[in-house]
Amino acid sequence: MEKYLVIVESPAKAKTIKKYLGSKYDVKASMGHVRDLPRSQTGVDVESNYEPKYITIRGKGPILKDLKTAAKKAKQIFLAADPDREGEAIAWHLAHSLEMDLDSDCRVVFNEITKTAIKDSFKRPRKINMDLVDAQQARRVLDRLVGYKVSPLLWKKIKKGLSAGRVQTVAVRLIVEREKEIEAFQPEEYWKIKGIFSASGEDFEAQYYGLNGKKQELSNENEVKDNLSKIKGKSFTIESVQKKERKRNPSPPFITSSLQQEAARKLNFRAKKTMMLAQQLYEGIDLGKEGTVGLITYMRTDSTRISDTAKNEASEFIANEFGKQYVNSSRAEKKAGKNAQDAHEAIRPTSVMYHPKDLKTYLSRDQLRLYKLIWERFLASQMSSAVLDTMTVDLQNNGVTFRATGSKVKFPGFMKVYVEGNDDGKKEEDRILPDVQEGMKVDKKDLEPTQHFTQPPPRYTEARLVRTMEELGIGRPSTYAPTLDTIQKRGYVALDDKKFVPTELGELVLEMTLEFFPEVFNVEFTAKMESDLDEVEEGNIDWIKIIDEFYKNFEKKLKIAEAEMQKVEIKDEPAGENCEKCGHEMVYKMGRFGKFMACSNFPDCRNTKPIVKDIGVECPSCHKGSIVERKSKKKRVFYGCNRYPDCEFVSWDKPIARTCPKCNSMLVEKKTKKGKVVQCVSCDYSEEEAK
Repeated sequence: MEKYLVIVESPAKAKTIKKYLGSKYDVKASMGHVRDLPRSQTGVDVESNYEPKYITIRGKGPILKDLKTAAKKAKQIFLAADPDREGEAIAWHLAHSLEMDLDSDCRVVFNEITKTAIKDSFKRPRKINMDLVDAQQARRVLDRLVGYKVSPLLWKKIKKGLSAGRVQTVAVRLIVEREKEIEAFQPEEYWKIKGIFSASGEDFEAQYYGLNGKKQELSNENEVKDNLSKIKGKSFTIESVQKKERKRNPSPPFITSSLQQEAARKLNFRAKKTMMLAQQLYEGIDLGKEGTVGLITYMRTDSTRISDTAKNEASEFIANEFGKQYVNSSRAEKKAGKNAQDAHEAIRPTSVMYHPKDLKTYLSRDQLRLYKLIWERFLASQMSSAVLDTMTVDLQNNGVTFRATGSKVKFPGFMKVYVEGNDDGKKEEDRILPDVQEGMKVDKKDLEPTQHFTQPPPRYTEARLVRTMEELGIGRPSTYAPTLDTIQKRGYVALDDKKFVPTELGELVLEMTLEFFPEVFNVEFTAKMESDLDEVEEGNIDWIKIIDEFYKNFEKKLKIAEAEMQKVEIKDEPAGENCEKCGHEMVYKMGRFGKFMACSNFPDCRNTKPIVKDIGVECPSCHKGSIVERKSKKKRVFYGCNRYPDCEFVSWDKPIARTCPKCNSMLVEKKTKKGKVVQCVSCDYSEEEAK
């Protein structure tokens, strides 16, 4: 009996779809792309309208042979790759390899792998969308021309193994320029005065605001003393009390970039890990008797749109679980950004009825944590706004004004389920002020002036960099994670305390590429190119025209660079010690996780050692060695004795060079949501801030 042949990318996806389609369908996996540009050459004929020279990917021959055999027996072939540009390109390559009629209705797309979505999509097959294919082809050709023309230049002028890319080099540029901002930053002094006041026996906190109700910044200690000298006695008068009701709306459901950011903040996941787990949840998880089920919608999207079916199901769930007052019935859907491709929905659970607590036995710990995050975010996005009571109180003494602000949740709304994180990790807490009225007298209990200095802009975390790339229009949802991975593998940047730091190699490569290709590796060009690719997808621009306009100027710059770029010899920096295995000098090398020590006699000697950082604290266990900072296999920082293995002392928390004043035990520095604290390992002694 002839069967319908369905081709998807992965075995997991094939297994899930097969369950819904039944015995009349044979579902096979292509394992991603079957054709691509050759790795050994540029593979683009610039003399013939930039025609790509595609070849069968090495190792895909047996897979393609199996697909061709199945295709000959099939009643009809359906190509069901992912619903984006790359998925369309995979389908097109398969159609060519299997010698299919490109005008046939062979393409099926679905945003979620559920029975309803799969059945509906097979009722409405369509032709392969050549505008989508051309947009992906244009990106591939453009990136190949940039990467395969500039990278060999870097090999000749600097060293082998380097690469440049239209998106990756701009990402490195953002990190390098942020580091320069930090280095050039000049801190400015400012002061704050915290006041503790009492009203009807209840203490509350207020901050110095200004004089006679007008805001004033305190820039030095003399201004602080001048203001404090104006205060007469201990009594302050309540000058004004403002009470307001404020609404707070929930965040929209996840798109790719916001999922990567929130998973980094709340789950400490790298972008690459987040996308790998999301792919697994999308393609399907075995739920026992129910079989394999796709738990989330497609995870590469920049649209916050939600289907009416999903909205209705969520509303019903919220009403039953929390009450009708928690259902959002009026809020308009947030519009997608100007560069968003609104082809499919936001990232959401395929059904809110798959409650995270019911999936614990079927999901791995990390799968469950990510699914719970997606589930809660979506549910909260469909809930009513939170209502907060806010209160602002101004206090005066001889014109010196202090201001106290407070808020409390009147109605939690969406906050009952989920509140979006922030990059500094601080949680919002209720700050309730006592019930005071204008004209009322309150007592001053304490005034505490503190000196501060303005801080430089923060280094990029993965979450911050993804957000910045999205805001600037650099890359697309599918490119964020691989871009961050590439710039680390190349040794252009390293992670220090989960923040990107440029390496010397990264700065050197960027400097040399910007000298000769400033118009290619800049934010404006990269963002404009993404916009042009969107126009290709819409069928408004011919992709060859875009490539031609770029390449004519780029080729001229390339010839100049080949002639004028200076050759740079990178010498390894001596580490100041000899290799314990062969006696040769150890040198510093740069890897994807930062600097390490390696033997200069490589490849004859392959000895490597991590760089350990002595923190200047005597080992509390053996009292002979000193404590050094190390990294585990998973790159988590810990502390141990430098006499290991003779002394096996280790600690996840950083020991400090003082002992506990209560019991004389070791003190360690701990990181908390509110900052750093010093705690004793044996008793309850603690200090609010590390000294």
